[in-house]
Amino acid sequence: MTAEPPKDSQANDSRSDDLQIENEQVGNSPVDMSPINNSGDMNFIDHLVELRERLLRAVFAIMAVFLCLFYFANDIYAIVSKPIRDVLPEGTSMIATEVTSPFFAPFKLTLAVSFFLAVPVVLHQAWKFISPGLYSHEKRVAIPLLVSSIFLFYAGVAFAYFVIFPIVMGFFTSVGPTDIQIMPDISQYLTIALKLFFAFGLAFEIPIATLLLIWSGVTTAESLRDKRAYVIVGCFVFGMLLTPPDFISQTLLALPMWILFEAGILLSVILPKKQSRAETTEEIGE
Repeated sequence: MTAEPPKDSQANDSRSDDLQIENEQVGNSPVDMSPINNSGDMNFIDHLVELRERLLRAVFAIMAVFLCLFYFANDIYAIVSKPIRDVLPEGTSMIATEVTSPFFAPFKLTLAVSFFLAVPVVLHQAWKFISPGLYSHEKRVAIPLLVSSIFLFYAGVAFAYFVIFPIVMGFFTSVGPTDIQIMPDISQYLTIALKLFFAFGLAFEIPIATLLLIWSGVTTAESLRDKRAYVIVGCFVFGMLLTPPDFISQTLLALPMWILFEAGILLSVILPKKQSRAETTEEIGE
């Protein structure tokens, strides 16, 4: 004979089930503090499949922009090479030292420009991949940072083109023996230009990186201030690695990096105060 469960236990279980049904109907279910996941539980294979889908969409976006710009490849190269062509001595021009350079130099440049223009789509796909695992308050912080990072990247590229290129190219073409005729190679110029674009676009992300390091608790503003001397040395080392081998390019990259680092520390001191007020207001409202 199997013993029957006590009636009190059955009554308690019945009341618990009824309360759970009522909470679900009224919407008073307990607060779920787990990360938001709109796609349900996903295993490792599901994450890999979604990652592949996001990467494919990013690649398709880059290729779509490339197909639209490929017809204008020579015009794009003419725009990018304008800073050095404007400072060349009269009667000289750029040359191609390889047979394939007139085709591959504009081709590579157009592909790089396609990636630069598709950066918002690439970052959006990255955001769609990681956002289901974030809390709502983390999303409120991440979206402004994402938009700011895109803007700062384009600002760095524009700064390199309109400010750095005329200074650097003017210096290179004005020094040296007077009997040497300057005729830059289009492939070599493209390598220098893309390196500077990437270096300044990445350098302008320093305020965002500084904010993330401080907000995540990895370091503090006071600690970064104490290490300012090491940061300045690191800026010059970074400039040495990502710019042509001359002191002018290195300095023109290191100084903005240092200024942006100081701006990141300043923002980290200002923004938490505003954030704490917002959170306090939200908690009072709840």
